[in-house]
Amino acid sequence: MEHVWLKSYPAGVPAEIDPDSYPSVAALLEEVMRLYADRDAVVCLGKVLRYGDLDRLSAQFAAWLQSLSLARGSRVALMMPNCHAYVVALIGVMRAGMAAVNVNPLYTPRELEHQLKDSGAEVLLVMENFAHTVEKVLAQTVVRQVVLVSMGDLLGPLKGWVTNFVVRRVKKMVPAFRLPGAIRFGEVMSRGARLPFRVPEVVSSDVAVLQYTGGTTGVSKGAMLTQRNIVANVLQDCAWFHPAMDQPGRPRPEGPPVFVTALPLYHIYAFTICMLVGLHLGGKLILIPNPRDVDAVVKALKPHKVVVFPGLSTLYNMLMGHEGFRQLDFSNLRISLAGGMAVPSAVAARWQEVTGCPVCEGYGMTETSPTVACTPTDTTLHDGTAGLPLPSTEIRILDENQQPLPVGQEGEVAVRGPQLMAGYWQREAETKQFMTPDGFFRTGDVGVLDERGFLRLLDRKKDMILVSGFNVYANEVEDVVLSHPGVKECAVVGVEDERSGQAVKAFVVRRDGALDEAALQAHCAERLTGYKRPRIVSFVKALPKSDVGKVLRRQLRDGTVVPELDGR
Repeated sequence: MEHVWLKSYPAGVPAEIDPDSYPSVAALLEEVMRLYADRDAVVCLGKVLRYGDLDRLSAQFAAWLQSLSLARGSRVALMMPNCHAYVVALIGVMRAGMAAVNVNPLYTPRELEHQLKDSGAEVLLVMENFAHTVEKVLAQTVVRQVVLVSMGDLLGPLKGWVTNFVVRRVKKMVPAFRLPGAIRFGEVMSRGARLPFRVPEVVSSDVAVLQYTGGTTGVSKGAMLTQRNIVANVLQDCAWFHPAMDQPGRPRPEGPPVFVTALPLYHIYAFTICMLVGLHLGGKLILIPNPRDVDAVVKALKPHKVVVFPGLSTLYNMLMGHEGFRQLDFSNLRISLAGGMAVPSAVAARWQEVTGCPVCEGYGMTETSPTVACTPTDTTLHDGTAGLPLPSTEIRILDENQQPLPVGQEGEVAVRGPQLMAGYWQREAETKQFMTPDGFFRTGDVGVLDERGFLRLLDRKKDMILVSGFNVYANEVEDVVLSHPGVKECAVVGVEDERSGQAVKAFVVRRDGALDEAALQAHCAERLTGYKRPRIVSFVKALPKSDVGKVLRRQLRDGTVVPELDGR
């Protein structure tokens, strides 16, 4: 297919990037840490770390990792919210030549056990607030060293002590736990400072990040994102950002670009866009540990003139409801990048009214590191499309026989580019299932390319529910619901929700007539992260099925099933 999108590229954006210009993520980061050693790099809870600090501290952490005599490419799991320790540890993992495994700290024991066992992670860094979950599953994993992180780490002696006192004693946010053999992050850094750091041999095909996703089926699996994949997507995104920084008629923002980092860094969107792109551009990252605390968000942003604001529609909507946020200085804001879920036109219009900056929408997935397409960053209006393929990226629209369709016809979106994963971890057959013979990844999304090359998405992945930008796969939730002895059948769909975009709704056929919603919700709460749990439970007499017995989820989504009297 002709690359029709190239004729719509903004001035200054190249058709191709060189994914081999850096041999590794570490090399990309080491360059900026030394070039901008005296520049502010990361701000969290008012404490600033400069690029030189990141260089020194990440080398200490890398030296400690190397002292454990781990094999090349060993997996190191990071289970914490946005904080200084996450950034330092992540860079340290990259510099030690190992692979990072991002872990959602809100996982239930069941979810955590699966990810640790499947990845084979041998080291786990966990914020102490979530250590009680680790305690429940550690014996079933191959983790040989747990490192306990506290919110006060790297904030300085006095501020760190006060922060930890408030978190532990005042807010009581650290449940009791017992993890014999675990060591504190501060002790790790002290040991690392006395150890030599040796630059390891790393090649571009080595796995840099094992990022877990439901993929296109719902079985949690690790996308193998190589050094080259991550470097490529960072360079692609940076090239795409360029026009917004030099808009005709507007002065270029003074100083380093300020990035809002409110999205969780364990999610691939924030990992690449907020952190790695921000650092590669020599930017200043404003880390937000808890974006739901809007007062704290406003307090963190007030001293800064934000330039890049990655977010979700739900985050934008929540922030705009706060008077303090509307009073912030947005004169430097050049890029408001929304991903993970579609942005309603009303939200985009209000955001532009409040901030003076239009919303750009991006399209991507874990398997593509993540960005595939984006609307031009020098746009003046939100048009509801997913934008143009990024440099060095190809998009095809395929028919049911996996043959390319012409412009204007809808079909399955398929993607090829240097940011495309090496495959699913230890799942070669499943990887092949979603690849075409010529190297395109079949996303399962339905879309259409117009004559300008803009991608418009028409439907999401089959049976996938998008809750505040996080993928929820119907069969995983159904498996948990069906494990309750009082359930005979279950089907799960997504329904519209003002707060989260979509919410999980479960249609349940009882086996035990006494089963009620409270009991079923308690069962799910033990086994599923909050955003995966059914928000709504509807008890029905039967599920609609085809003549071959397949559940007809479309009828469930359309509301054509009549629930029992006590259902909703």
